[in-house]
Amino acid sequence: MSNPLLSLIDIDYPLIQAPMAGVSTPALAAAVSHAGALGSLGLGASTVAQAEAMIVATRQLTDRPFNVNLFCHAPPRRDARREADWATTLRPHFARYGSTPPDSLSEIYQTFIGHAPMLELLLDLSPAVVSFHFGLPERETIQRLRQQGIVTLATATSLQEALLIEQQGIDVVVAQGYEAGGHRGIFAPQEPDAQLSTFTLVQLLRRRLTIPVVAAGGIMDGAGITSVMQLGAQGVQLGTAFLLCPESAADAGYRAAINNSIDGRTVLTSAISGRPARCLANAFCALGEACPASAVPDYPLAYDIGKALAAAAKAQGVHEYGAHWAGQGVGLIRECDAASLVRQLAAECGWN
Repeated sequence: MSNPLLSLIDIDYPLIQAPMAGVSTPALAAAVSHAGALGSLGLGASTVAQAEAMIVATRQLTDRPFNVNLFCHAPPRRDARREADWATTLRPHFARYGSTPPDSLSEIYQTFIGHAPMLELLLDLSPAVVSFHFGLPERETIQRLRQQGIVTLATATSLQEALLIEQQGIDVVVAQGYEAGGHRGIFAPQEPDAQLSTFTLVQLLRRRLTIPVVAAGGIMDGAGITSVMQLGAQGVQLGTAFLLCPESAADAGYRAAINNSIDGRTVLTSAISGRPARCLANAFCALGEACPASAVPDYPLAYDIGKALAAAAKAQGVHEYGAHWAGQGVGLIRECDAASLVRQLAAECGWN
């Protein structure tokens, strides 16, 4: 197979397991990479120590390349009134499970922008691939990673974001369509979202960019992979497809929600985390649909209280407030181990 992504990253198949923070594990990333695709670790929610432990653990399981993903979100705008009002809105839901909202909201995840200790860790451990979501780090950071021989990827949800990604020297752009599960990679969530489908975005970026384009969003099987590659994508990124793998960290409630989602209905909501993300329809999504997005504190402040509510409900055996991220293709999910899924996808695409 002749494909620039294969030689650039040294993988057998142009297939990336999406770096789903909280779900991706060293076992999942290693299994995918060992099977010939590119496994990923979602480290946007990790401290430096946690990130180091996960990278080291993955290296112990495979000598194949894998991807490390960081969040490049803008620092949240603090608004004491909005944060207090949101806590008031959620208070009845906390009370239902014998709990109360936190007294104040914390910035639970640090952005990679300006995060010198995390950069030094990456330069020291030198993973094969480093990718960015929600934006880009400083140009100097990108240059230092590339000088280390690290391949860089970044998510774009629009042509404007993709052009900036190329201008800043990133090697590969991930074209995230509106169908994708989890957080939209949109750089400025306060701005209007073009909501482009994977089908449209891939063609738009291939027409205007010179760097490889990886398609992401709604892709679950060989037919989907073949379709987007015929549109010009040089690779694909799948996340939802790997959620039911035994190597995934999705808990029992998450897995049950997937299996019980007969029609695969998903909702794009900012209520859970403060940033738009596609989730299986649940009580938290319904709550968000009843409130304007402007009422929700910025990411990751809203995620602090959102996680607290999910934990309170979960302690009572209720999983209706969990961040059960999933793409629109969730109804096509298959339950098998990660290596078997990679092999099956490769066979469906005729790559073997």
